[in-house]
Amino acid sequence: MMKIVTIVGARPQFVKAAVVSRALKKVGIEEILTHTGQHFDKNMSDVFFGEMQIPKPKYNLEISNLSHGAMTGRMLEAIEAIMIREKPDLLLVYGDTNSTLAGALAASKLNIPVAHVEAGLRSYNNKMPEEINRILTDRMSSILFCPTETAVKNLKKEGYDNYDCRIVNCGDVMQDAAMFYAGISDQQSTIIERMQLNKKPFVLATIHRQENTDDILKLRNIFDALNEINSTANIVLPLHPRTRKIIAEAGIKTSFETMDPVGYLDMIQLLKNCNIVLTDSGGLQKEAFFFKKHCITLREETEWIELVEHGYNVLAGNDRSKILDNYQTMLTKTSDFSQNLYGNGHSSETIAELLAELLAEI
Repeated sequence: MMKIVTIVGARPQFVKAAVVSRALKKVGIEEILTHTGQHFDKNMSDVFFGEMQIPKPKYNLEISNLSHGAMTGRMLEAIEAIMIREKPDLLLVYGDTNSTLAGALAASKLNIPVAHVEAGLRSYNNKMPEEINRILTDRMSSILFCPTETAVKNLKKEGYDNYDCRIVNCGDVMQDAAMFYAGISDQQSTIIERMQLNKKPFVLATIHRQENTDDILKLRNIFDALNEINSTANIVLPLHPRTRKIIAEAGIKTSFETMDPVGYLDMIQLLKNCNIVLTDSGGLQKEAFFFKKHCITLREETEWIELVEHGYNVLAGNDRSKILDNYQTMLTKTSDFSQNLYGNGHSSETIAELLAELLAEI
């Protein structure tokens, strides 16, 4: 039987794995799911495996709350041991986290092929740890599953046609997940009623990127803007544990109550019912588009440039005035969300079928 080891460690990877793991099972591939523990909080991890019916990881490394170097190094060591024990035909990784890089490094040093889902994305900001992780992972990968034509072009521009690898535009598995879980969310999530969010408009916000959280001036500017927006519309902010700790230590005050991170089904309901999204997350920018919401990105650049080019998303960085100005503009903007930017909702099947085909040849 064909066997792969899959590495996950953070919320977006759990979402992607939920749909791809289901597709892998259908084509007869044995999957050894390994959770590095990078997102260790129950609301950032355990809830996803339960509500999304993701197979329980065979291995949970519980490696978190360390510096980038220490975390990646410990993951590399642990994943290498798993690879030696399991002897997989291939390693599958997602996105751009330390877990992604550690998995790719471990496999490449053992001459095990690497497949990278969400390959080819570029922000062109090398100060972002995620940018370094995705570039290095792409270079070590034998199969590059790109979510957009832009991602394919990025790889070709970097000379990947000259490398021994296969580039595939499979579409975005996040769209598969959004489509699959939207109906389930309607049936199971009660967050809107529970929080009485159906009584007046609200704005959904998330903040967790290191480029914002590690610069207190930037973080203050963002929260100043959120506090101002909250005077006319409720701010709903599921707060990453690390961000919560930083704002407490910095004495940053909010005019609204923050909440703990929420599961995917609750997040879908928040997206469906909010007026607009403010975020520094990569995944939430797309999820906003999937649920027909405009987005203000609290960064100076984005990997999802097609959203900006088509007017669904705007880059506001951490400038208070720019955030507020763009909020007013985007709040009343109307857009046609019917454009097909990320595939047809069958990306996971494309990935599974191609992996089955390739592994059968090994």
